Amino acid sequence: MPNTTVPHPPGLPTSLTYPDAPVGSLLAGAASRYRDRIAFRHADEELSFSQLWSSACRFGNALRERGVGPGDTVALHLPNCLAFPIAYYGTLLAGATFSPANPLLPPKALAEQLADADARVVVTHGGVADALSGLDIELVLTYRPREAAALDFEKFIADAPEDRPDVEIDAARTLAHLGYTGGTTGRSKGVRLTHRNVVVNALQYVCWGSGSVPVLDDAGEVTVTQIGDEAEWTTPLGTGVSINLTPWFHAMGIGGLNIGVLSGASVTIHDRFDPRSYIADAERLRVTSMSGAPALFAALLACPDFHTADLSSVRGITSGAAPMPRAMGEALLARFPDAVITEGYGLTEVTMGATIAPSWRSGVRKVGTVGVPIFDTEVKIMSVDGVEELPPNTPGEVYLRGPQVMQGYHNRPEETEAVFADGWLRTGDIGMLDDDGYLSIVDRAKDMLLYKGYNVYPRELEELLTALPGVAAAAVVGRPDPNVGELPVAFVVRAPGQDGMTPDALMQAVNEQVLPYKRIREVRFVDAIPTSAAGKVLKRRLREQL
Repeated sequence: MPNTTVPHPPGLPTSLTYPDAPVGSLLAGAASRYRDRIAFRHADEELSFSQLWSSACRFGNALRERGVGPGDTVALHLPNCLAFPIAYYGTLLAGATFSPANPLLPPKALAEQLADADARVVVTHGGVADALSGLDIELVLTYRPREAAALDFEKFIADAPEDRPDVEIDAARTLAHLGYTGGTTGRSKGVRLTHRNVVVNALQYVCWGSGSVPVLDDAGEVTVTQIGDEAEWTTPLGTGVSINLTPWFHAMGIGGLNIGVLSGASVTIHDRFDPRSYIADAERLRVTSMSGAPALFAALLACPDFHTADLSSVRGITSGAAPMPRAMGEALLARFPDAVITEGYGLTEVTMGATIAPSWRSGVRKVGTVGVPIFDTEVKIMSVDGVEELPPNTPGEVYLRGPQVMQGYHNRPEETEAVFADGWLRTGDIGMLDDDGYLSIVDRAKDMLLYKGYNVYPRELEELLTALPGVAAAAVVGRPDPNVGELPVAFVVRAPGQDGMTPDALMQAVNEQVLPYKRIREVRFVDAIPTSAAGKVLKRRLREQL
């Protein structure tokens, strides 16, 4: 049963009724409702909702003409571009399974992933297509090809019918996504998500963020209708404007794509992150929301333009993919005192997300937490050995349960069995619930250090470091020691003009605030903290430097 003791959107039911519909219905409903409104912009090109629908249908029909459909996997080996949403929705409309592939994957890792996914079709981009050379793929389509012999994606769909592909899809059973985990703690695993998983998670977040409930329109397609007090929610449906940098091959990215389509938002794609260009476009386009990983907000806060530009149109800020340092949340709140600033939590195994801070104006948002469980989602904290459920304010492993949780790992029955416990997903994250049901992520279970038998949580030390003047970023890992277990070592990025900062000064500033067993034993200055494309810190790379 849903937890009714935590904050809940005012005027909305405690549980949502989710239509039994495929993912393509999200786009069909949005195209009917928002029609000529721009869904996506990229450089000087635009794609309206109705154009996205017709193009996706053409791609779906072109796939069907090639015999591609239910049971087949279509991999998108693409950077963010206008072809991505067309190919994504077209794949699902054809009844095939979408499998995203990071376009920067080394050829060997890419080949292994495509083989594991049993990809029959790959859609790639001319700029990264060379990584596919030599691979045995039945059909490779290239968007903006650079080689004359390549099969052009746009030509492939040009003459296909624009009507909806005639395919029966069982939303509860048909595989929609085969996404791969980021591999920040080991080898990537394929995550199996049905159409129902994907539709549910999009509806959970859109309804939470707009005071709405799911409905079917006159054509039987999925949409939402606002029933909550309009004054409580910052951005009415069909009015959102944003800039996207989150890669769509990541769970947070593709989840955000569906949320934007369902809510009628206009999204501008930036190829790479340049703080000044981002801020200039945010001012010019009058963006209503900003979202991304903490690394994005750290760079914005460090840019002088961010503090002088007219960003009064910004009504909401959302952070995800990695925990946001408390000092960063406070700095954003000072810059946008009237905006609703939320942090959420999720992972590939729950489609995209499981928690979010209250998104309504009167809601209580607690800096340092990732909010409360989203609709129909349960969170509990268990001892690391899985034996007992822990009381509030006690750190342990985060367990999740809800309709957005994956079906299991692809081709890995033993790992699937290990990650589930009595119907609950074991996340591998260390967190705790407070007395009001707000979740804080303390650390990854695999990142926790053991010093003389005591648990040391790197994130606590990272929070203290990033709160110090002159520290731009920090990450803490353990250095093995035969006498005590592990010693905390900090990798620190100094802010511009802070070359005089010393390791001893940093260690003293932090260590005087913690118990003796938690003390940092070494500080190393670096130019940057390595992160994945989704913004997660790659601690294994730091450990390799020890």
